Amino acid sequence: MKIVLHICCGVCAAGAASVLISEGHTITGYFYNPNIYPESEYHRRLASARTTAERLGFPLVERPYDPSAWESATEALKHEPEGGLRCSVCYRLRLERSLKFMVETANDAFTSTLTISPHKSAKIINAIGEEIGGGRFLARDFKKKDGFKKATQLAKGWELYRQNYCGCLYSMRESDC
Repeated sequence: MKIVLHICCGVCAAGAASVLISEGHTITGYFYNPNIYPESEYHRRLASARTTAERLGFPLVERPYDPSAWESATEALKHEPEGGLRCSVCYRLRLERSLKFMVETANDAFTSTLTISPHKSAKIINAIGEEIGGGRFLARDFKKKDGFKKATQLAKGWELYRQNYCGCLYSMRESDC
């Protein structure tokens, strides 16, 4: 199956892409993350995603850094706690854009690396993906079967940049970066 893999960072991509490739899927990485703050962080994560794509041999489509869509979608939710409604709005924004890209490029399905993180709810992410994409969303929990552990091992071996917060301004503040 031809799958669009929404990628949040190189570490998560290492784990999720490895699984999909081992299952025989052809993937196209899609880096769309208007939530990442500051811009320098966006470029560090993009560079890490590029390294992962090169190592695993899949194309990576990069969208330019443009946080305005995320800012307008989440402005009213700035006081939400990490993991709250703001995060669901953020997931939806990125998954909707991934679905649109999948349709435009005639791929069969789409999914996201977001479910590999032990800090994110695969249940919520998969529910949003299934709601917007129906049967074209490949629901997964990439953290299962030591998925996150394997991803971090690959990242260490490849010397990938590993961030210490989700990506947005609010999660950065909560992590004291």
